[in-house]
Amino acid sequence: MEQGTIERDIHVDASPEVVFEVVSRPEHMREWWPDDARFESVAGAPGELVWRNDDTGETTTVALAVVEVDPPKRFSFRWCFSDEGRNGQALLVTFDLAPSGAGTRVRMTETGFREMGWEVAVLEEQYRDHENGWDHYMPRLGTYVARLVATP
Repeated sequence: MEQGTIERDIHVDASPEVVFEVVSRPEHMREWWPDDARFESVAGAPGELVWRNDDTGETTTVALAVVEVDPPKRFSFRWCFSDEGRNGQALLVTFDLAPSGAGTRVRMTETGFREMGWEVAVLEEQYRDHENGWDHYMPRLGTYVARLVATP
């Protein structure tokens, strides 16, 4: 099994400008992905994503660093840093946006799994977890955008 890159594509019925805001601003991101997001949409800015376990109430906080902000085409960040912290290896998530008919094609790409230095079993588990996560959250992105543009 290849565990180098995860790609997901969806089409949303909104302009790239609207979709860019949804993937690059914490107040929108927390509506479809993490329970909380704290960062500035500026290249090099640090931040964090927070998920809460509904059953236990425990939270998981993951550091991120914004890599590229190119409205309305691309937003990317590094996250899931290795044990060396922000200077170590990290996964790269990129949202590429392209006009498509009256809407936008959103391509999410996550790379860097093999470079993390994980043992094979950990690599396979992390890759599978992230695949399942994107399978869950990318449709939520589309649903949120649809709700956002339908709101007067």
